[in-house]
Amino acid sequence: MRRGLGGLPASGAPGPHAGHEPDATSDAEINKSIKNHRGLQDAFLYPRPDAFSSKSLALQAQKKILSKIASKTVANMLIDDTSSEIFDELYRVTKEHTHNKKEAHKIMKDLIKVAIKIGILYRNNQFSQEEVVIVEKFRKKLNQTAMTIVSFYEVEYTFDRNVLSKLLHECKDLVHELVQRHLTPRTHGRINHVFNHFADVGFLSTLYSLDGDCRPNLKRICEGINKLLDEKVL
Repeated sequence: MRRGLGGLPASGAPGPHAGHEPDATSDAEINKSIKNHRGLQDAFLYPRPDAFSSKSLALQAQKKILSKIASKTVANMLIDDTSSEIFDELYRVTKEHTHNKKEAHKIMKDLIKVAIKIGILYRNNQFSQEEVVIVEKFRKKLNQTAMTIVSFYEVEYTFDRNVLSKLLHECKDLVHELVQRHLTPRTHGRINHVFNHFADVGFLSTLYSLDGDCRPNLKRICEGINKLLDEKVL
């Protein structure tokens, strides 16, 4: 099956059979696995101050977490190379906007952990039939948001920070609904941390400023999103 971001189904890909008996995969098990691997914990909590690599964190997370708790059906990377490149650019613009390298690392760490946890749940058939419907709603909303991000960049003077902020908050609400019975309040807090940052109108204004320092980063973000859209990952 073609996979989308975080292991969710790509556009047009069928979902899992809801009647499949799921493997036991809980938020507590995922977090326990992280804590039991000092190298992964250090990578998340104490990243090198002079470097950031979404791909590196994702690779470590997949290797160390999935090797302990996920079934053998998980074979491919949960976060693809293009998405990792987009995440790297998001880290750079977040650092530029917040002027806080530590906070930028924390936001991206939370984003990667949430994406991987949802991917694990999906690939291990943990979602009920009703939740699979929510997966499809989220995929469509994410697709709409991605196309809006690109459109606001490619067509000058169309950017509306309130429209984009609303779409991102709608994505956040769907993620909360999807994982409500699976993940802990702490993970729900991470979801809020990530989406509230990227949906912040001040951050969006910085990102889309026509003469701002983030313009080259936005260009690369949109190039990556366009690639994911063309490949029907988004």
